Amino acid sequence: MIKLHDKHFVPFKTAAEIDAVIAKMALQAEEDLKGEIPVFIGVLNGSFMVMSDFVKKYTRPCEVSFVKLASYEGTVTTNKVKQLIGLNQNLEGRTVVVIEDIVDTGNTVAELKNIFEGHNIKQLKIATLFFKPDAYKMDIKLDYIGFKIPDKFIVGFGLDYDGLGRNLPEVYQLK
Repeated sequence: MIKLHDKHFVPFKTAAEIDAVIAKMALQAEEDLKGEIPVFIGVLNGSFMVMSDFVKKYTRPCEVSFVKLASYEGTVTTNKVKQLIGLNQNLEGRTVVVIEDIVDTGNTVAELKNIFEGHNIKQLKIATLFFKPDAYKMDIKLDYIGFKIPDKFIVGFGLDYDGLGRNLPEVYQLK
């Protein structure tokens, strides 16, 4: 068990489990994207560890970029997504794969879909390490899902609780 700020968290997913599922996601993407040079776009801050491991396991040519969006305050989603840092490359005619640490309500995914529709991309695919189907409110297909999990708050492997826990190599669930 760990304590971050005022809350206690218990082990949920090990580093080995996370590594194996990211390898599987990268392999699926390689199969789907044969003949393409995709642009993998990580959503900061949370996706930096997922993105790093994913692109190390993706063995074909690709490009990597990041956007920064915010939708959380503490342990709850605000249901409002604010674009903080945008894209500065031409994506026209390209395949874009968004790499997320977690998808819960889907508000961030919907905002990203709106952003990329304005860039005349070839196709948009969504990859997420964690997916909370009980919280998901959108009708947008998620292409690569690592773990389907209950609607409980988690930290570690890029996910934080008010700034703490991103550096943990495994994932913990709120006790």
